[in-house]
Amino acid sequence: MKGYAGLLKNTVGLIIMAIHFVPFYILITMAFKKTNDYTSRWTLPDYFFLDNFRLALGGGKLLQAMMNSMVVTTCSVLLIALLGAMAAYPLARVKNRFNLTMISFILAVMMVPKLTILVPLYSLVAGLGGVSTFWGIILLITTYKLPACIFLYSNFIATIPKALDEAATIDGCSKFSVFYRILLPSMMPVTATVIIMNSVSIWNDYSFSLYFMQSPLKRTVTLAISSFFSQNNTNLNAAAAAALLAIIPATVLYLSLQKHFVKGMVDGSVK
Repeated sequence: MKGYAGLLKNTVGLIIMAIHFVPFYILITMAFKKTNDYTSRWTLPDYFFLDNFRLALGGGKLLQAMMNSMVVTTCSVLLIALLGAMAAYPLARVKNRFNLTMISFILAVMMVPKLTILVPLYSLVAGLGGVSTFWGIILLITTYKLPACIFLYSNFIATIPKALDEAATIDGCSKFSVFYRILLPSMMPVTATVIIMNSVSIWNDYSFSLYFMQSPLKRTVTLAISSFFSQNNTNLNAAAAAALLAIIPATVLYLSLQKHFVKGMVDGSVK
């Protein structure tokens, strides 16, 4: 029975992997095909056509868009991880009615869809002069992503024995020293989770970028890819090439931090 159960699990796993790989496979076939090649999208071309990538990098200005997305993603993730960890520390260590209320409030904020608050957010950011600026969208994304980050960090810190804090305090460490020297190095798994989840989410963000990065010089990678779709002209092949190039940074980031990702998800979500 165990042998059949293992075979069934492996079969189901392979089927799930195949289903997830299908869009990526079609993306590859489209990226290397000529625009006048009308063969099935399931068929790999018997030639290498690289003009789609040249068009994506040149006409679509993908490199500039990727640099813009890199700035927004890097700054936002650093702020989210740092502020989230600092805010979660007192919430996890001090159990009183106020902190419990704050955690409940954070959970409630996490349930708010971004599309429902776009209009008031745009009015606020426009009033501050933050539209089409890096600082405007970075602060906006950081504020929106912080609740989930605080929730993960607070639950993870709660699993760390409080005796470590007390021992460090006896040795003469201040509260800041306890946090930065004792707790922060111990939070590497959940930090890796926060970095991966938020980096991929911010890198692939479209709605915030569409409304708050309207300048052509400041558009992000998702807006660069969408530029190949218009009412009068659509270039699926160039869009596929641009999308294929755009997923490289997120893939590299995940592969470099994957050993911490699952542990951080489990420890940060379950007390």
